[in-house]
Amino acid sequence: MALGESYMEGWWDCESLDQFGDKLLSGRIDKQVKITNPYFLMNLVRAYLFNAQTTKRAYIVGTEHYDIGNDLFSLMLDERMNYSCGYWRKAENLEQAQINKLDLICRKLHLKPGMTVLEIGCGWGSFAKYAAENYGVSVHGVTISKEQVSYAKKSCEGLDVSFELKDYRELNKKYDCIVSIGMFEHVGYKNYRNYMKVVNRCLKDDGLFLLHTIGRNDPGRATDPWINKYIFPNGMSPSSSQICKSIEGLFVTEDWHNFGQDYDATLMAWNENFQKKLRYINQSI
Repeated sequence: MALGESYMEGWWDCESLDQFGDKLLSGRIDKQVKITNPYFLMNLVRAYLFNAQTTKRAYIVGTEHYDIGNDLFSLMLDERMNYSCGYWRKAENLEQAQINKLDLICRKLHLKPGMTVLEIGCGWGSFAKYAAENYGVSVHGVTISKEQVSYAKKSCEGLDVSFELKDYRELNKKYDCIVSIGMFEHVGYKNYRNYMKVVNRCLKDDGLFLLHTIGRNDPGRATDPWINKYIFPNGMSPSSSQICKSIEGLFVTEDWHNFGQDYDATLMAWNENFQKKLRYINQSI
């Protein structure tokens, strides 16, 4: 926490934050933090005893993160407002990487005209718009962000798409396909199984479900203090074992695709966009 906060306060800087982080992790510096620290112990105990991602708490991340302003996110993201990892194979810029990602998802779902698609965590409507325009499907998206719903509705006017402010646990309608892009990080390990049960009841027997999520190498149960305070309240990334356990008896895994290394390129592109547009704004003022 102190490392990040000291950076925010301008105590130190470096040209490549991604390489800085890589060197810290490669040197196993994170493992030097003693778990006996009272703060960390309290954080772990709280994670075991309480469910930080209950239905009542589901909208916290919407209010504190996604609703801070569409204008802010537009400084950073691509034109379609994708807020997840791009797919950089044969891509030379962020715009193409995000189009690659959207099209990859559509092809993996075998989308065809007339199909109905549920998107859990629709963001600003980028997938719904792309799928409706290029594959002729009907998309219904749900999110816990008022700002995202407002933006998505305007962006997708005239298309066979709809958006709703709703928690995933309230869903109970059948669809041909279900997709979730960068939302599973807000579910929490205590809710993974219930999340998959909701998807299972909303998916037709011959349907396909695609989950796109950030992952971690080992199971975690406590929210990272930095992420919790400054980025995604109550957020946590799942491990492969946690995902596999949550789908047992509900789904058959047909495809597992890892392109986590592409997130570095995505993050650097977001940072470049933000810095460039921020300099333009400051010069204009």
